[in-house]
Amino acid sequence: MADQPSSTPSSDALEWARRLVRFNTVSDQSNQPLIDTIADHLRTLGVPLRLTHDEHRRKFNLFATLGEGRPGGVILSGHTDTVPWTGQAWTVDPVGAELRDGRLYGRGSADMKAYIGLCVAHARAFLEADLPFAVHFAFSYDEEVGGFGARHLIADLKDAGLAPTHCIVGEPTGMVPALAHKGVHRWCCRVKGHAAHSSQTPKAVNAIEAAARLVAHLADTADRWRAEGPFHDGFEAPFTTAAVGVIEGGIADNVVPEDCRFHYEFRDVPGADVDAMQAAVVARARALEPAMHAVDPATGFRFETLCSMPSFKATLQDPAVQLVQRLLGTRQTTLVGFGTEAGLFQRAGIPTVVCGPGFIDQAHQADEYVSLQQLAACEAMLVALRRPPAA
Repeated sequence: MADQPSSTPSSDALEWARRLVRFNTVSDQSNQPLIDTIADHLRTLGVPLRLTHDEHRRKFNLFATLGEGRPGGVILSGHTDTVPWTGQAWTVDPVGAELRDGRLYGRGSADMKAYIGLCVAHARAFLEADLPFAVHFAFSYDEEVGGFGARHLIADLKDAGLAPTHCIVGEPTGMVPALAHKGVHRWCCRVKGHAAHSSQTPKAVNAIEAAARLVAHLADTADRWRAEGPFHDGFEAPFTTAAVGVIEGGIADNVVPEDCRFHYEFRDVPGADVDAMQAAVVARARALEPAMHAVDPATGFRFETLCSMPSFKATLQDPAVQLVQRLLGTRQTTLVGFGTEAGLFQRAGIPTVVCGPGFIDQAHQADEYVSLQQLAACEAMLVALRRPPAA
């Protein structure tokens, strides 16, 4: 009879998960204390580390190779930063790592520090398993604000000549391998107008009104994508979406506003041409500028890219997908609507799959949690990774 799956993770794995949840690693904070804790543990095991950092040396990536010198290898990837909890109605301490009713509570418990803790807890076992391939830990910063850390981490791997053959991104999928997700791309548009008294509008360029015309264009574009595609079955919204999230401008009711800014995003289905979509927005803005320049040549639109996380799409034949299906003993797959670093690893030529404990419905919410049963299922996957496939 096959072993029945446990409903709880091992005590060591759970303790590591709780230890990492207790760190405040909101994206505007340094993640160095968390990285130092992991690095110190791995150094005691003799594991070689590669650390990369942001320009201010406040945030760090950690890449560790368990089984240095062995070919290829499987990356276990996770991000260390979290979203904030300010203004949310929490009933537990967001960094308390409370255990209650078979759940681990805290910011990042589902997304996705508990997964990282499980990986770290199994470092010694991976080393003692004497696997024919390496196991790599890839723990990044700033995923929640644009995947900036992973870009530096991946570039460092290329410079070092490392070529892992599989990557498992442990975002919360309910421990079902995810074959695809949408991309996430955000821009800030700044509109420069020309101020005047509100009784003299012909002498002015209203920055808010100019911005509104472009915002309306974005809304019309989103309606067209919803009606005409391109489509990708399996997503809750099986088309590319657009949304304006922030808009700000003006100083008084009787002053024609000189400045306005707004933020917008595209969440593109795999295969959509994001560059062409953004080029169409810029073209519409340029078409509005001649009338603005007739009043003041210094007016116009300026665009700044805030983040660009590529979409991700694998197939059932993908080596990483097949690996995780074997480890879990399942043929089941899913798609997820949220963005991850999987597209970055895939574009670096590393076969990738998204699979981790918990559910996105519990992430980014007050009283975020991951069930101990989900953590146990993830731990079972890590244990299976240490076992050679059946002949």
